[in-house]
Amino acid sequence: MKSGAAAIRAAIIDLDGTMLHTVPDFELALNGMRAEFGLAPITQQIIEPMVGKGSEKLIRDVLARDFDTDRIDAVFNDAMAAYQRHYLAINGERATLYPHVIEGLQALKDLGLRLACVTNKPVAFTQPLLAKKGLTPYFELVYGGDSFPRKKPDPMPLLQVCRDFDVEPARVVAIGDSSNDAEAARAAGCFVLSVPYGYNHGKPVQSINSDGIVGSLLEAAELISAHNKANS
Repeated sequence: MKSGAAAIRAAIIDLDGTMLHTVPDFELALNGMRAEFGLAPITQQIIEPMVGKGSEKLIRDVLARDFDTDRIDAVFNDAMAAYQRHYLAINGERATLYPHVIEGLQALKDLGLRLACVTNKPVAFTQPLLAKKGLTPYFELVYGGDSFPRKKPDPMPLLQVCRDFDVEPARVVAIGDSSNDAEAARAAGCFVLSVPYGYNHGKPVQSINSDGIVGSLLEAAELISAHNKANS
C-alpha cells in the first residue's frame, strides 16, 4: 500500500477462500447433486479451482466433466435446484475458519473501519453461514452473488458498498483470495489486499494485481493500521 494515499475507512471482505475454507461443503453438495444424475463423485482437488465465480458457473463446470453443452442446458435448472437443496442442508457443516479471521475482523473494527462482506455465494447461503461461524456481528453489510445484476469481478457490488457507507473508493480496501476480488476492486478504485491460502482458480496468488499479499486478516489489519498512521 502506497504512501501519500488516503487513509482507509472501510474494508470489503470476501468469504469463500478468504474467511472460510468451504470446499469441503462444496464437495458434499456437488456430489449430492451429481448422484441424482447418476454421476460419480468428484474430489475437493477437482472442485477447488472451480470455486469463486458464482453458483451458475460452478454447476456448469462440474457438469461439463460428463455432459456436453446441450445436455448441460437441458438439465441445468434441475441440477441447480438439486445443488441448492443439498447445500442448504449441509451449509457450514464442514467449513472451517482460516487462522486469525476473528482476531483480524476485531482488529479491523478496532481501527474504526466499517466492514462489509461481499461474496459471489448466493445470499441465501451466505447469511446462515456467517451466523453459524460467528461472523455476522462484524459486518454492517452483506451482499451475495445474487444481490445485484452483476457479481465480482464486476465492480458493481463494491461500488454499492462505497455508496452505502458514503466512503469514497480510494478510502476502501477489498480483501480477498482471487483475481475476481482484485479485478472488482481495481475497477471500483479501491485498494486490494490478497491472502495466499484460498481459491484463485488454480493460479498462484502472485499473479493477482494487488497492493500486497497478507498471511491473514490480522496481518491485513496491521498493514492497514501502519498505512493509516503514515497517511493520517
